[in-house]
Amino acid sequence: MNPENVTLERAMPTHHFTVRLSPTRRGARLARRLAVQQLDAWGWPYDSEISDTAAHLVAELAANSVQHGHVRGRDFRLRLTVTAEPTLRIEVADARVDRLPPTLGDHEPGLPDAESGRGLLLVEALADTWGCDTSDPVAKTVWAELSLR
Repeated sequence: MNPENVTLERAMPTHHFTVRLSPTRRGARLARRLAVQQLDAWGWPYDSEISDTAAHLVAELAANSVQHGHVRGRDFRLRLTVTAEPTLRIEVADARVDRLPPTLGDHEPGLPDAESGRGLLLVEALADTWGCDTSDPVAKTVWAELSLR
């Protein structure tokens, strides 16, 4: 077996979950609850460190999608994928391809008492890696990955 095949085999998903939700605060809360429920079904119980971290990541990405990526009449999509490494990949896609998240160097945190402005800093701190995929012409996907080891 050549090394390339080994890499491809490890990247294959072992678990996959996708749901479309309304681009509302209620939809963002539901995304967080569904993610934690799905992780529990896959073997990462409620209140475990993995579940709590994933819940925070989903909450931030979904809230950002609702606040900054909302297009009337278009849902946002939550996708969870666990690969054999094992890694959890969290993806939140919305229809605002024209509004990309700032890179960490471009992002200035809000004032200490502000209610917004620190979400991506939290994603940066909690995720092993994160980014934005704009290869789909009608949606942008902001993703975060978390090692499950």
